Amino acid sequence: MIDDNERRFMDEAIMEARIGADEGGIPIGAVLVIDDKIVGRGHNQRVQRNSVILHAEMDCLESAGRLSSSEYRRATPYTTLSPCDMCSGAVLLYGIPCVVIGENQNFRGPEEYLRERGVTTVVLNHADCIEMMRQFIKENPSLWNEDIGG
Repeated sequence: MIDDNERRFMDEAIMEARIGADEGGIPIGAVLVIDDKIVGRGHNQRVQRNSVILHAEMDCLESAGRLSSSEYRRATPYTTLSPCDMCSGAVLLYGIPCVVIGENQNFRGPEEYLRERGVTTVVLNHADCIEMMRQFIKENPSLWNEDIGG
């Protein structure tokens, strides 16, 4: 069951994903929450900015700016799709203790590795996230395969 905060913050991440899609990019969005406040937001901008690293989570962390280690230890990223190796590495690098994932049916990153390293992962399997990615992958298989390195 999704609680009110999870729903509220995941809705914001979904809004970011839709912004990315409207810009012609890959519909993945993320927000970074500290103490029940959004401090960063982003969406996948690989297409829009011709970037090899601007996945939604990376864009979100970048928009939050420099944070202290104590802030990262209180942070939770909400991301519409299971984070890839790169984005999971950033979670580990900054000591972020928890990640809330909209869905992992279309793509599953190294969630078990995150758990082994002490990161709590919450998978919502949010219907909107699942359908948004399913439709994108169906309509854009070559772009999807480029994004995940397939």
